[in-house]
Amino acid sequence: MKKLLWIPAALAALALLAVGCYALYLETQYSRIPDGTAVPVEGAGGAPLEPGTAYRAVTWNVGFGAYDHGFSFFMDSGRMADGTAVRGTMSRAADAATVERNLNGAVETLEALSPDFVLLQEVDVDADRSYHIDEAARFRAAFPEMTAAFASNFHSAYLFYPVTKPHGRVSSGLLSLGRAPVSEAVRRSYPVDESFPTKFFDLDRCFLVQRLPVAGGGELVLVNSHLSAYDEGGRIRAAQMETLAAFLEEGAAQGHYVVVGGDFNHALCGSETAFPSGQQMPEWVYPFDGAALPAGYSVVDAGLETATCRSTDMAYTAGVNYTAILDGFLVSDNVTARAQVVDTDFRYSDHNPVLLTFTLEP
Repeated sequence: MKKLLWIPAALAALALLAVGCYALYLETQYSRIPDGTAVPVEGAGGAPLEPGTAYRAVTWNVGFGAYDHGFSFFMDSGRMADGTAVRGTMSRAADAATVERNLNGAVETLEALSPDFVLLQEVDVDADRSYHIDEAARFRAAFPEMTAAFASNFHSAYLFYPVTKPHGRVSSGLLSLGRAPVSEAVRRSYPVDESFPTKFFDLDRCFLVQRLPVAGGGELVLVNSHLSAYDEGGRIRAAQMETLAAFLEEGAAQGHYVVVGGDFNHALCGSETAFPSGQQMPEWVYPFDGAALPAGYSVVDAGLETATCRSTDMAYTAGVNYTAILDGFLVSDNVTARAQVVDTDFRYSDHNPVLLTFTLEP
């Protein structure tokens, strides 16, 4: 009988050893890319930008190709209007065919918008969650005449969670495409939550800075940004906004044209309660504080007709999921701009793209 009692004790010890070894593996694999790392730019682009000419830019979080209407994400939770708790269930795209279908839909949507610049977030290049499809290569191939720059935004060791179907290893990031020459591209680091285990699921946030010459002198500083989402209390997002604001203040002091596009993971332009839904407002939603921007910058208001992001704690049903505007553009005062949300009904991502038409003032 005493010998039999050793069996569960031994199994428990083995389980603890396995967990400890896995935690050590994660720690040894964890690293951050140094701030200010140069990013290679593929392609030469066309003619330099001209003041007074209208250009079109699109920002879109493509959700690593996983988010069709049936997808819900295992890290997201929320409540229905009556208080019923809901939680996402999926850690990977349903299958490779779903990723292919969503990528094809995203490319077709972008082609129809005829953009001069494309700023994409959550673009996987080699990840278990998207079946190792090089999504950046797909977008580059769709726009071969554009320059291309990619900055790693999420590179993780094998994440063995959920146990039944792990999220796996991820290499993902920001992809910027454009029709004008780029003189420099640099990856700038955001502060992140380095507590255990959060740092393994929200790793190495950054913004990608491109400098584009403007005819007659000066330059356009074009920024592709993705702020953190899993940030209880909003502390990390506030620190990230301070980092971005300091960068923008420097650009304004130098007299540059500046355009920032991306997923801000803040509710822009009062959109936190703008759209009807059958859910309570999630705890992670924070209104964007315009006071956080330095003088000389503003958010380009895209109106409140269409949301850019839907909740992913459940499959998507129009009018039921919580929605808000989390994506868009910031511009310096020497850039004239208007924006609109492109309604894709969240067919290819949990985000809708935002189209910016802008002009550099002479």
